[in-house]
Amino acid sequence: MKRADQVSYFRGFALNVRAVVSVIVLAAAVCVPGYAADAGDGWQTVAMRVTAYCPCPKCCGEYADGITANGHRIRPGDTFAAADRRYSFGTEMLIPGYNNSAPVEVLDRGGAIKGNRLDVFFATHEEALQWGVRYLDVEIRRK
Repeated sequence: MKRADQVSYFRGFALNVRAVVSVIVLAAAVCVPGYAADAGDGWQTVAMRVTAYCPCPKCCGEYADGITANGHRIRPGDTFAAADRRYSFGTEMLIPGYNNSAPVEVLDRGGAIKGNRLDVFFATHEEALQWGVRYLDVEIRRK
């Protein structure tokens, strides 16, 4: 019986099985877009494109009624994020430069919010425009 690190032959090439498995795992970790590294405390880091919005008709269209997709009624001082469906409502996120770097919850969705993309909420359209588009490493803790 062969050990796991012994050489095998495939179509005339000598292969070290352990080395091949290591290369595959490393390639998956490096090449997968939005790869999330888990710090061991439940938080994961994900590279995301973060934009901003407010409750106005220009940002929200027909949904500019002050109620988020999960039924939250927007109040003065609210901070939260709109995220892809892969992040359930209530998922906590630490977004650098937003909410004094305190965690915010996912409370909303958006038609353009797909994949590794977030929209952060601001009370006014001017504040949302000032945020612009940022590419950030976001810390995420799922509920």
